[in-house]
Amino acid sequence: MAGFVNLIKLSVGSESVDTLAEWQASRVAQSEDGLPRHVTRMWPKRETEILQGGSIYWVIKGVIQCRQKILRLDEVIGADGIRRCAIVLDPQLVRTETALRRPFQGWRYLKPEDSPADLSDARKQDDDLPVELAAALAEIGVR
Repeated sequence: MAGFVNLIKLSVGSESVDTLAEWQASRVAQSEDGLPRHVTRMWPKRETEILQGGSIYWVIKGVIQCRQKILRLDEVIGADGIRRCAIVLDPQLVRTETALRRPFQGWRYLKPEDSPADLSDARKQDDDLPVELAAALAEIGVR
């Protein structure tokens, strides 16, 4: 599908894809319809492109490890009266090839051609590598 763009975001506090999934299963991390969401201060200017098939790629411990399809963007008004964006996500976490990413704040746009590929069906059942090992392999280009 052409014409879409992805987001990339640090999953602060996550130790692994599993701990990200556990957090998203908590009620506090869900929208009113029970879907996982991530609330952010800024509203993406490229909303239309994101909603044409984009995903959010999660950086866990300095390494992209998975992605989730972005379903919609919801307006959330905080107790402080400030408008925020809730990025509502498909609950399925899709494991990807690993790719190193330096720390950054907020989220960034990620072109599809710069996004790591999903793991092949043969690798989806692989045991998770320790984060340090996954980062070392990504650093030398082994995915």
